[in-house]
Amino acid sequence: MAVNPPPARAPRNAEPTGLGVLSRSAGKTYYNGYLLTPEGSVQHIHIRFLRFSAFYSPLMLTMSGGFLREEGLEASFDVVTPTRTIADGIRDGSVQVAQSATAVSFAPWERGEALPFRHFALINDRDGFFLAGRGLPEPFDWRSLVGRPVIVDHFFQPHAMFRDALRQKGIDPDSVSVIDAGDVVAIEAAYRAGRADVVHMQGPVPQQLEAEGNGRVLASVGEVVGPVAFSSLCASPEWLRTDVARAFVRAYRKGRHHAQEAPAEQVAALAAEFLPDIDRGALTRTIADYQRIGCWRGDIAISRELYDRTTALFLRNGDIRRAAPYEDVIAPVPA
Repeated sequence: MAVNPPPARAPRNAEPTGLGVLSRSAGKTYYNGYLLTPEGSVQHIHIRFLRFSAFYSPLMLTMSGGFLREEGLEASFDVVTPTRTIADGIRDGSVQVAQSATAVSFAPWERGEALPFRHFALINDRDGFFLAGRGLPEPFDWRSLVGRPVIVDHFFQPHAMFRDALRQKGIDPDSVSVIDAGDVVAIEAAYRAGRADVVHMQGPVPQQLEAEGNGRVLASVGEVVGPVAFSSLCASPEWLRTDVARAFVRAYRKGRHHAQEAPAEQVAALAAEFLPDIDRGALTRTIADYQRIGCWRGDIAISRELYDRTTALFLRNGDIRRAAPYEDVIAPVPA
């Protein structure tokens, strides 16, 4: 399945404007390759990522695959820092769309805090973390983790999903000696330094470690946990009512479908510009793993069923005491 964005170079019927090039194709007008809106302008949006990895390829492909351009949009992006949050960006209008997770809203809702956004579309409906390790017998058995040190990502959602996967495998989560090494950079460094022989991380790091001969991918947490409302897109309710939001959704549907259905090599080629330090083979393997698990399959709407499965998991894990009502967290997909 090939991506065919409008051409960046002007076709024969291009008209120089002094500032750029206007071109016409199939009854549409493009400026420097971008579809013009009825008002004659390209709309800019800013996207903020909570985390940045191959797991979010649907959003990366929406930007790099020409799909935003087809809708008259262009995008810039950044990644969350302690002083640059999703809530602040959406509240002050500097961010239109953010990559987040429905569970981000659970604890603030319990505290009575009003967040400036609603989650309106799925990126992934599976957990995207893997276990990688050295020196474990093959085939991997989850029970081999009992009593063994495991470096585990303690960010709220991956930690809850890891514990739930252990329960589903009949293992008491407290029987595993988990290590909180810090953020994702520190987690990888701790594994490489030999602090433990098993690590819990998002792709493509486990696949990269295997490509380097520093262990092997042992298991997918998402395959054990099953469908949940995992990663999401969020935006302000006001922005979700705009024509720009509807145009973004049309582009995003195409990007997510392409991420799931195109050959992994092609998806990796489009995602590689965002992940230049990752070995292309490891990135391709990661994309193929996510496609096989089905992380990006199905509709982008966040269904009540997936939402309820997610809140039930957090309640089971003791991370929340009450589940936020669906309508307080989720918005319909702009249409």
